[in-house]
Amino acid sequence: MQGFLAALGISFAVIFVAELGDKSQLMAMTFATRFKTLPVLIGITVATAVVHLVSVGIGYGLGEALPTGWISLIAGVAFLGFGAWTLRGDHLTDEEKGKAERSTGSAVLAVGGAFFLAELGDKTMLATITLATQHGWFGVWVGSTIGMVAADALAILVGRYLGRHLPERVIKYGAAALFAIFGIWLIAEGVIELR
Repeated sequence: MQGFLAALGISFAVIFVAELGDKSQLMAMTFATRFKTLPVLIGITVATAVVHLVSVGIGYGLGEALPTGWISLIAGVAFLGFGAWTLRGDHLTDEEKGKAERSTGSAVLAVGGAFFLAELGDKTMLATITLATQHGWFGVWVGSTIGMVAADALAILVGRYLGRHLPERVIKYGAAALFAIFGIWLIAEGVIELR
């Protein structure tokens, strides 16, 4: 149970931070202006659960196939890369915003489909794969899914009710710093294990 809780907590924190300012969070804000909150959250949750289940499957397979020291080194470098990606930032293009605003039919299907496609190969998917190489797959899956849905729910609330954005610079630098800390920590663990 302790391993599950650790995987859940770490995955929640990492993915929540990674999602702040991400393209899919901007999509959540856009969908919230067009559809009711509940269908948007359901679509996000279903798409996220599916993508992150695939991610932990990949990560678990890699974790079983590679020695743990090398996994830590690779994961540490990946987290440093995620930090740099976070500093670069994500922006919703006019075309992506237009698709989100024009979506017709079921809100759950429109949001779920858009989020599923947006998350394939995104930093949160890659971070989930990385976490699953280090921790139990079920805790990582649950934690990463809840972390992403919580961050997107925050975006919906911010976009819908507050009408203003969180300070982007603070979010960007804070998230990048957390990724760098996790990256350095994992690299140090990998070097120690390889000795």
